[in-house]
Amino acid sequence: MKTALSIAGSDSGGGAGIQADIKTMEANGVYAMTAITALTAQNTTGVTGILEVTPEFLGAQLDAVFTDIFPDAVKIGMVSSPELIQKIGEKLRQYQPRHIVVDPVMVATSGSSLIRTEALDTLCSVLLPLAEVVTPNIPEAKILSGMSIHRPEDMERAAEKIGREYGCNVLCKGGHSLNDANDYLWSPEGGKWFRGRKIDNPNTHGTGCTLSSAIATNLAKGRSLEEAVAAAKEYLSGALEDGLNLGKGSGPLNHIYKLYPSH
Repeated sequence: MKTALSIAGSDSGGGAGIQADIKTMEANGVYAMTAITALTAQNTTGVTGILEVTPEFLGAQLDAVFTDIFPDAVKIGMVSSPELIQKIGEKLRQYQPRHIVVDPVMVATSGSSLIRTEALDTLCSVLLPLAEVVTPNIPEAKILSGMSIHRPEDMERAAEKIGREYGCNVLCKGGHSLNDANDYLWSPEGGKWFRGRKIDNPNTHGTGCTLSSAIATNLAKGRSLEEAVAAAKEYLSGALEDGLNLGKGSGPLNHIYKLYPSH
């Protein structure tokens, strides 16, 4: 069985973060491991508290995983402080995993901030250059590129700017009232649109975590980046179509644990 490691925060509501990553990886037939960057008091309506681990303890978690069950792919999600980002970068340079997916989590679906302002520069300088692919949504792509994004052409330009500046492939995700579910993948070889089907489901909490984890999972299984993105989008669409409304707010994607066939 292939293996994947999620480095991210814990979502006590179970719809995003580490919990969503484990569900996605296991549902797609990959053994999931974790290194937790923070505990959050969180549900479908918002985040009420964040408790970070120390950089030393995060490093100990990463050492424990890499020295025993070396991951075939690594997904990085919520990391809220410069010190934790530096520790992740140190360990990734030490162990050199083949596939690294960075989901630059900045704001929760509910609107709650999940990263300190001073950590953004560290995220860009330390983690993005290590990534095989970075998966920003439109608000995140605006921040990373310093550009306004109003049209699909803007997504293309922003993805290219991020990719050229930090030396990584970039999947700029649609949504947020722009471009439905169409995502744009930029790489030095060129760009490609991945068309998605629009699904009428308000339960979108955790979709970003789920997509990036599914990409990492498919990279771990030996698929190319384009194949991994296509399979991940298909998996997420299936999860949304089978959605459950479990909470008072946007609703967690707890239904992703349904075992959709791997693509």
